[in-house]
Amino acid sequence: MRVISGTHKSRTIPLPKDYNARPTTDFSKESLFNILSNNFNFDSLTVLDLFSGTGSISYEFASRGCPYVTAIEQSFQNIKQIKKIITLFKMDQISAIKTDAFHFLNSTKAGYDIIFADPPYEMNGIESLPDIIFKKNILNPEGWFILEHSGNHVFTDHLNFINHRHYGSVNFSFFSYKK
Repeated sequence: MRVISGTHKSRTIPLPKDYNARPTTDFSKESLFNILSNNFNFDSLTVLDLFSGTGSISYEFASRGCPYVTAIEQSFQNIKQIKKIITLFKMDQISAIKTDAFHFLNSTKAGYDIIFADPPYEMNGIESLPDIIFKKNILNPEGWFILEHSGNHVFTDHLNFINHRHYGSVNFSFFSYKK
């Protein structure tokens, strides 16, 4: 696993052999960031990375110049590793918080330009994430919520759904406020 582009381009993300997370594949991550780079200017984005796992998505946003990235992860082992890599890569713009993503969503007052969520594919409650994001009004008006999920979930009927992309077993559903 590596950083795809930016100041840390091609840098390998070191992980212990027994690391327990399912990282977004490099291929799907590169495809996602190609879409994002055609729609956003990274140097002014505020980003929320829910269910951060390895932190791969947070590192990618930081490497591309995002000034504010918040990584939310519940696992003590994973958040410890994320903080270690933040220090190693000198990515001070990433704030790593050990907490449950649902708890964070229900308590935060912050607003974000991009919210990315990569929950465990078969987690209970995954279908409620778009509703929570839009009900809590934490996505900025021109922002996107991107949900990574398995093919078992379909969000095309959601009021705020705007796009779907799939890369092998990785699916991204995009949501935004309708104009």
